[in-house]
Amino acid sequence: MRIGIVNDLPMAVEALRRALAFEPAHQIAWVASNGAEAVELCAVRTPDVVLMDLIMPVMDGVEATRRIMAQSPCAILLVTVDINRNLHRVFEAMGHGALDVVATPALGSGNAQEAAAPLLRKIYNIGWLIGPRENRARAAPAPVLQAEPKHRLVAIGASAGGPAALEQLLKGIPAGFSAAIVLVQHVDEVFAAGMAEWLSSESGLPVRLAHDGEPPQAGVVSLAGTNNHIRLLKNGNLAYTAEPSHYAYRPSIDVFFESVAAFWTGEAVGVLLTGMGRDGAQGLKLMRERGFLTIAQDQQSCAVYGMPKAAADIDAAAEIRPLGEIAPRLARFFA
Repeated sequence: MRIGIVNDLPMAVEALRRALAFEPAHQIAWVASNGAEAVELCAVRTPDVVLMDLIMPVMDGVEATRRIMAQSPCAILLVTVDINRNLHRVFEAMGHGALDVVATPALGSGNAQEAAAPLLRKIYNIGWLIGPRENRARAAPAPVLQAEPKHRLVAIGASAGGPAALEQLLKGIPAGFSAAIVLVQHVDEVFAAGMAEWLSSESGLPVRLAHDGEPPQAGVVSLAGTNNHIRLLKNGNLAYTAEPSHYAYRPSIDVFFESVAAFWTGEAVGVLLTGMGRDGAQGLKLMRERGFLTIAQDQQSCAVYGMPKAAADIDAAAEIRPLGEIAPRLARFFA
């Protein structure tokens, strides 16, 4: 993969160079010392992946991410030294389209290959996400006994641009909302708890990490919180699972949507928001075939029009709506 590095610290740039050298398939396309240079270089030579620092002179990584995704869209991986102190910036950049975040590899301490492994794994996952997706054989949903609808569920999937989109959507959900909400956002488990806390404070709805073995709860937003997939079981509880193990990007939106199509016996709505790649499109189609309402975010309001486009291309979404219209639609549906 052709990789652009954006960092103002020579030592950090050298650490990234040494880490990337462990994977011969990676080539450094260019190095920028601030966000403004990165915006210019991306416009001339757009790489496969940009390794973006957050705090830099001239232009920081948040603004650079916003401009790159608006002018020369490509995959952006945030790479910074102190993630926990910069969580707000991380989620802001992800709202503009950054895909993930990882700590800068330590230089000259311990095993260099082990230090490089988290970065290389993130790049591998992004390569899987933006590359051609292999066709996967999918089993048809298991037949479900028809029952009187007693439970209500909103299943939401998001990736690049998701944090900002989720914040806006959840702000529009009225108090006393009668349905449970389960979110599957492409985010590493290290940052899931911080994201749940941030969404809870920004939206006003109770947002917490989904717990293994518990059912979705009406009026509560449950966020998938591990690097395993989350799925709905036949008994109505949520469970984390490592399978399918070959899905590189975790948690998978498809896995959750497919389980809802297979086992949910009440009313449900599937919502697919901004994101790169195709995750969620097939699962949304299964939900529609099961008779559930399915909604995809429209192109104009998406930070990255990848997953919703994939859903639209296969007629998985019964409705395609601007982000600002999705919360009112959910309120009307469950009124």
